[in-house]
Amino acid sequence: MTTVFSTFKFSPTTITSISPLNPITPHHHHHHHSPLHFSRKHSLPFTLKKTTISCSHPQQTPSNFTPTPTPSPRYHPNYIPNRISDPNYVRISDTTLRDGEQSLGASLTSKEKLDVARQLAKLGVDIIEAGFPAASNGDFEAVKTIAKEVGNAIDVNRYVPVICGLSRCIEKDIRKAWEAIKYAKRPRIQTFIATSAIHMEFKLRKTKEQVIEIARSMVSFARSLGCDDVQFAPEDAGSTVPTEFGKLISDIKANTPGIENVIISTHCHDDLGLSTANTVSGACAGARQLEVTINGIGERAGNASLEEVVMILKCHEGDVLGGLYTGIITRHIYMTSKMVEEYTGLHVQPHKAIVGPNAFVHESGIHQVLSLVISVTAPYLL
Repeated sequence: MTTVFSTFKFSPTTITSISPLNPITPHHHHHHHSPLHFSRKHSLPFTLKKTTISCSHPQQTPSNFTPTPTPSPRYHPNYIPNRISDPNYVRISDTTLRDGEQSLGASLTSKEKLDVARQLAKLGVDIIEAGFPAASNGDFEAVKTIAKEVGNAIDVNRYVPVICGLSRCIEKDIRKAWEAIKYAKRPRIQTFIATSAIHMEFKLRKTKEQVIEIARSMVSFARSLGCDDVQFAPEDAGSTVPTEFGKLISDIKANTPGIENVIISTHCHDDLGLSTANTVSGACAGARQLEVTINGIGERAGNASLEEVVMILKCHEGDVLGGLYTGIITRHIYMTSKMVEEYTGLHVQPHKAIVGPNAFVHESGIHQVLSLVISVTAPYLL
């Protein structure tokens, strides 16, 4: 049997989105680099080559086998902050540059952040959460640069990503975020406050009613600055399983007055290994913005992985997931993964789904009988 597969050869609104958010914690950075280097001058740091493996048995392909064609990419619907014209479209909000950089040991220079933001735009993410402008002058300047450059780079299909800055529900934080992101064509402020019982009692020392009033007034303050796209994120503490998380989203949709004018968002961490499953469950229940990171990096055990969430929706588009789809250009996933891995120094584990080096290889055994070309098993790499 002869199996053909591809390997990579490397060379030198108004919107009020509801998304459980985790606290920002300071950390020290240690920068590490692998041999693979990226520059914005080299948009494609790899070339695709064919590798042939010959085994002792002649190639056998089922007679009734027909390769599944790679679906044509769909374009992003016209952007309206609190509404999506296609009910099946799911916005992807990437927080690699904010939550991802909170991973222990991860550190990005301003230039690296700009490079990653450009690559995320090339990937087709709807929202780039570029940072936390009030955290430091460096973060403020990085977010401002991304807003000016990436936030105004409109492609031939009139796509340009939303540039989002994170802030606490504090006026000076919100003002700082606006000063950084206001240069983008589509600026967004995301403001958050603790809302779980334990956080309100022991961290904020405030009542539920006080917290609700702070949230309401700070969203209004953000809008008063001139920002028409505001996302509110209730910071939560706890853990859920997919059925429970899906029910949470369903209950929000069923019991919140005015929810038809709101985009519900998910923000799941991987402490119990369920971030991807919970995120997809949330989408099936009605969430239309999914917050993710490249390679699943993020604080503690990481975030829901963009590549996993996107490919689950793509591989099941039109069947069990009810036609949900994204605007992600999946052929750029692998290069984006390698860029983030190189810049952060956070190496992808060999068996990581979708982008791990072992994800589509195996030693000899029973699977040889069913081995097919990579265009069938991994069309998103093409």
